[in-house]
Amino acid sequence: MNFDFTEEQLLIQQTAREFAEKEIAPTTIERDINAEFPEQLVKQMGELGFMGMMVSPDYGGAGMDTISYALAVIEISKVDASLGVIMSVNNSLVCWGLEEFGSDYIKEKFLTPLAQGKKLGAFALSEPEAGSDATKQKTEAVADGDHYVLNGMKNWITNGINADYYLVMATTDKEKAHKGISALVVEKGTEGFGHGVKEDKLGIRSSDTCSLTFDNCKVPKENLIWKEGRGFKFAMNTLNGGRIGIACQAIGIAEASLDASLKYSQERKAFGKEISNFQIIQFKLSDMAVKIDAAKMLTFKAAALKDADESYVKEAAMAKLYSSKIAVECALDAIQIHGGYGYVREYLVERYLRDAKITEIYEGTSEIQRIIIARALLDS
Repeated sequence: MNFDFTEEQLLIQQTAREFAEKEIAPTTIERDINAEFPEQLVKQMGELGFMGMMVSPDYGGAGMDTISYALAVIEISKVDASLGVIMSVNNSLVCWGLEEFGSDYIKEKFLTPLAQGKKLGAFALSEPEAGSDATKQKTEAVADGDHYVLNGMKNWITNGINADYYLVMATTDKEKAHKGISALVVEKGTEGFGHGVKEDKLGIRSSDTCSLTFDNCKVPKENLIWKEGRGFKFAMNTLNGGRIGIACQAIGIAEASLDASLKYSQERKAFGKEISNFQIIQFKLSDMAVKIDAAKMLTFKAAALKDADESYVKEAAMAKLYSSKIAVECALDAIQIHGGYGYVREYLVERYLRDAKITEIYEGTSEIQRIIIARALLDS
């Protein structure tokens, strides 16, 4: 097993780190306070090739591997997890699925501008009564001539307000249960398609989240992804890769927590010396470092399996489960090390905790990841 990154991968990592520190960091606190979507920064990430990293150059992508993508998401999320999830959704949940399962028409019309960063995508699976149990889709798409007529509602949609294209799961055949779910591309501005107000969230506040509504919304049949009845399978396959992205987001938050703790512990004095000299602080720092490295190994393993076209379902679930857990733990330890200062915005670490918690919830809760892992073990 080779633990060395290639020169290209290291260059991608460095580029992402420099961009995050120079361009993203100056406005992160303000955008978090105001829940402001980073439109200009997203465009800049597109120009750097970060919005379609794994897409073939034939469709406007950067043609990179999953390891490079993982390294970039970690660096972006380390500075602002909101940008990390925007990037993850467009790459993992939108672009990958369209390239893997979309028709030539869909790839040319939708995938290419998404991969180039000229357009932004969203993934619409969750509903008010279909969260962890995604088989209970109430949104319907009824065939009518050359169109599907879409009716229903989606919620908790990342990029919901600012996206241009939406991958929407809807039932096309009620009798077939989850095998009657299909996936459609819906364009912003389509008659009958709207969105609710932006959710006022605990964390990742610079990323917009909202509900979507469909009221006799007519979608051309050529916007069908894969085949009728393959929407649920499409969504599950896509989410497997998405979990690698969220694991990387969590790792970025954990790394930021450790970096802040290292810096503060060597500046803050108590009882006549820097608190980094106290064993209890050293133990916290050591534990944080071990957890982060373990999370990276799980995540890079899943990414390497994906690049090798091998099964990575269990590994992606393990990576997300563990990385999200340690992100919360590292953020909590960072606050504890900072003491009272950890509880105020000025020292950043309170935001790390707020941002970390969602990684245990979206793209499959930690409980769902355990079910996926257990099923894989029992079926082996």
